[in-house]
Amino acid sequence: MPLKPLVPAAIRKPFARYSHGIEIPAGARIVVVSGQLGIRADETIPESAEEQAELCLANIAAILAEADMTLADIARLNAYVTDRAHMAGYMAARDRVVATPPPASTLMIVSGFVRPEFKVEIDVIAAKAP
Repeated sequence: MPLKPLVPAAIRKPFARYSHGIEIPAGARIVVVSGQLGIRADETIPESAEEQAELCLANIAAILAEADMTLADIARLNAYVTDRAHMAGYMAARDRVVATPPPASTLMIVSGFVRPEFKVEIDVIAAKAP
């Protein structure tokens, strides 16, 4: 049984490409991924929020692959940006890779991360039915 989106008709539709809730079937394997930052293996950090988000999602894809999962198995996605100006870049990167139906999601604006050049951080919970 796949992940089931929960988007009740009785409440306002989501503001963007996400589901209000996701039901994870009993017996599914669950992977919790720590927040990923937009930094390359060579320690370089792209300037744009969109490129940083792309790296965050690529890192998440690599972590999920270790558990025989893909980005399509994401049930919950939490994203953090340091300015409203970075929301569009983050959302563009996210919308290119999230599954249909999309996962449950939260986007927050925060004051900063451990290094000032970071603009985006993303963490996820993924689940895959047996």
